[in-house]
Amino acid sequence: MLIKTYAEKLPLVYTVENTGASFPKPVLPTIDQLPTIGPLPDPFMWSATNPYTWTDSTTARSTKFSDWSKRRAEIAWEIQNYEIGTKPVRPDTITASYSGGTLTVNITKNGQTMTITSAIALPSGTGLFPAIIGMNSGSGSLPSNVFSDRNIARITFSHDQVTTYNSPSNTNPFYRLYPNQNIDNSGQYGAWAWGVSRIIDGLELCKATLPIDLKHIAVTGCSYAGKMALFAGAFDERIALTIPQESGGGGVAAWRVSETIGDVEKLGATSHQWFSEGMFSFSGTNTAKLPMDHHELCAMVAPRALLIYGNPDYGWLADQAGHVSIIAAREVWKKFGIEDRCGYTIIGGHSHCALPVTQEPELIEFVDKFLLGDTTANTIVMNSKFTNVDHTRWIKWWGTNNPVFPVPGAGYDSHWIEAERLLNAKSLTKWNLVDDATASNGKYITVKTQATNLSAASNDSTDLIVAAITVPKDDSYNIFALINCATFDDDSFWMKVDNGSFVNYNGLSTGGAWLWKSFTSAVLTAGEHTITICHREDGAKLDKLCITTNPYAPEGFGENDPVLFPTTIKAIKVNNGYALEQNIPNPVNNHTTIGFEIPNETHVSLIVTDLTGSKIKELADKKYAAGKHSVVFDTTNLPSGFYIYTMTAGDQTLSKKILLESN
Repeated sequence: MLIKTYAEKLPLVYTVENTGASFPKPVLPTIDQLPTIGPLPDPFMWSATNPYTWTDSTTARSTKFSDWSKRRAEIAWEIQNYEIGTKPVRPDTITASYSGGTLTVNITKNGQTMTITSAIALPSGTGLFPAIIGMNSGSGSLPSNVFSDRNIARITFSHDQVTTYNSPSNTNPFYRLYPNQNIDNSGQYGAWAWGVSRIIDGLELCKATLPIDLKHIAVTGCSYAGKMALFAGAFDERIALTIPQESGGGGVAAWRVSETIGDVEKLGATSHQWFSEGMFSFSGTNTAKLPMDHHELCAMVAPRALLIYGNPDYGWLADQAGHVSIIAAREVWKKFGIEDRCGYTIIGGHSHCALPVTQEPELIEFVDKFLLGDTTANTIVMNSKFTNVDHTRWIKWWGTNNPVFPVPGAGYDSHWIEAERLLNAKSLTKWNLVDDATASNGKYITVKTQATNLSAASNDSTDLIVAAITVPKDDSYNIFALINCATFDDDSFWMKVDNGSFVNYNGLSTGGAWLWKSFTSAVLTAGEHTITICHREDGAKLDKLCITTNPYAPEGFGENDPVLFPTTIKAIKVNNGYALEQNIPNPVNNHTTIGFEIPNETHVSLIVTDLTGSKIKELADKKYAAGKHSVVFDTTNLPSGFYIYTMTAGDQTLSKKILLESN
């Protein structure tokens, strides 16, 4: 009850653009002076703190709301310094007028004047109306009726009046007002966020004639304009509700997380026009040198309201990184006891920037609560396709001076598969087997020259390599591959799980080194499953697969493939020495040997069955002396697939699996 009372007193919005404007600018080191932080930075840690060496938590970080304004101001300075350039404060000379449905704002600075005009769709009637500022249209890409039906004014921000989308120039109005900023040291998102703030200035100046409720203003936009809305809402505390839609990399998605997944909008792949040129020195492995990340951009909205939308059907949006980022950001709202002010919906099944009717309810709840004041609205919204993705590894270190990923624990179910054992005579038409001492087991496979297959995965089974595994129980599995892709022209594969559709895993460049890369995660039911890989770009090298419940990527070569290294699977002694060994070789083409051990003379039954339990062959049915024995299993004329062999001896029953390849 005390927590609720405290939370209810936290402001929903402010009357000033930046409550932390009076705090001093923090020290902003150069990239070579910054420490490397692999996981997401701690949003509560003061900027001047060395994350590895601090000893006193009371001076290194603060989770007190009374300190948040200062900490938020530090994050803002970091984002301006390392990403978007300076967002100027409100200029001294600004005038505004409203007439005929248009707000006109005139801004003068350094002897230059620029004008921003915004169309405003006012509801009928009288009184103060909440408002939403949409990037490029009155409600962005959100359904306009959600706002018109609720008597909410719709205001259009025409961003090209500030700096031209996709064609910035130092002659654009913003850069003429601020000649110390240019298209190299300032990104367009800083300029556009400044423009939205000037519209709010205009609304304040026209409050006598323009009936806008200044305590209930929202911003929204989609795609690149979703980033725009997020920067605007993060940097202006007069905005009560921020709704970035499908903002992708550079928006909600954390740069660090995006670096660990495939063909997405990573820091080094986003637009040089939108961000300052200096940001791109943090691309690739240098992303871990950023002192902040975009979970903190999201957190700057706190304690105000934030609702984010994603669309995982569009891989470029990096919504897996967005999922991790928004959950990490939400920890700030949770710490202040106001987690109902931060929600997310990352669900596909619709076109880009086309919110389906099924996702309108959460929008309506947030609008009703934070623009219309309905305190009964349910804004606990946490919907995501990526529920199996482990976000905790990115934030577990928070509150400590050990900014590293947690060491994986024991008890994971892991399947290790050397790629070379998946080749057969047919698949060698598209894949080469290469000897290389730097690869696991001294070999890897690679897509042959001119076997590039960009448009769609092949339906020809001879082009495919198939890994078969058996999992013991229903669980979420992560699929990692040890790959070497030197350039962006040889960094992709097609892959599917079971009978699903092939997915293009692109953007996997490793710079010529062997690295583990995450392909996907999937919920697998107990039983047999297949991972199928098809060639896509020639030159892409594949060394090893790991399908595991462990959320963390393997290190080094990982563990041995038990099929190629059967000696690594020791016969398991149970109850005074009974044991059943793995057959050698496995996989099998024609014949394989099965070993077993018994502690005393006894009758031994050894039967092979298929996966349905039907008997295939009886290999032993007699008494054996104490000690080790072996039998040969002739697989000629049997269809390929998995088989089970079971030994019954004394009071023991032991089973193992055989993989039979085509003869």
